[in-house]
Amino acid sequence: MSETLDRTSDEAPQSPMHRREPGLRPLAPIVPRAGVASQALILVIAIMSFLACVSVGAVSLVNKSASTWQSQIAREATIQIRPAENMDMETALEDARTIAASFDGVRDARIIGLDETAALLEPWLGSGLGIEELPVPRLVVVTIDETSPPDFELLDSTIREAIPAASLDDHRAWVDRLVAMARTTTAIGLCVLALVMSALVLTVIFATRGAMAGNHAIIEVLHFVGAEAGFIARQFQMRFLFSGIWGGLIGGGAATLMFLVVGWWSARNLTTPEGEQASAFFGDFSIGPGAFAGVLAVIVLVGVLTALTTRYTVLGTLRDIDERRADPGRID
Repeated sequence: MSETLDRTSDEAPQSPMHRREPGLRPLAPIVPRAGVASQALILVIAIMSFLACVSVGAVSLVNKSASTWQSQIAREATIQIRPAENMDMETALEDARTIAASFDGVRDARIIGLDETAALLEPWLGSGLGIEELPVPRLVVVTIDETSPPDFELLDSTIREAIPAASLDDHRAWVDRLVAMARTTTAIGLCVLALVMSALVLTVIFATRGAMAGNHAIIEVLHFVGAEAGFIARQFQMRFLFSGIWGGLIGGGAATLMFLVVGWWSARNLTTPEGEQASAFFGDFSIGPGAFAGVLAVIVLVGVLTALTTRYTVLGTLRDIDERRADPGRID
């Protein structure tokens, strides 16, 4: 009896959940997981992400430089003394330093020596020049109390009265121009970022429509047999979300690597006169926490934009299918 039961249980049909018919293949996804079109889309997203991250880095660098310029103008001014006949330059420099130091709101006044003057002129005039033999203006750097600055007009008139060949330069005119240029550059960078993101959205729209065109028959069958639009949209949304994240990571990583290489190169050349001048205008070219956060934000934004654009594109296409089904005579 037990042998009969054992044989009967062995010959009983298995549940469909456990039975595997020979020759059957696993179900293929609605959206192909790999292909030339998918790789090309990732490459395009990577390029656009790279451009977007470069724009963010450039905006961060310009804003950092503008902040440095504003800070420098708030704490320093310069007295320039031009060479003149029957004038002792060293005495004039000392008199200008003494007058500036006597004003309220001036923390310190320092004479720029001959060696420092030669170093400032070296990028344009070369090395080995005899500064004493050239009619080169000499400078006195005045350190300003940022919280309580002096009366610049009174200081300028006092110095001109004592030393006719001297003048006070508070740098406000040209620094204001540089700050305005920095703001313009920032606006341009943000416009470039917006254009890149717009191009990314359009690219994803065309890529999604292309993927749907290649699977149009399957999508229509799924839709007509009762598959919800949200289910079909999620298949495309997840696929393109990963493509967007991969492309964003590649582009953001390449941009970060470029920032690090440029920062390393600028650090090696910072000791040269040209490097010092470039550092004075543009900083040390190092990517800071703000720029890193900007790169991460671009990567996340690329992924989100890719997913949302794909979802709305798929839903819009399915809506068109329903409208054509309701109106067979419609001509698109």
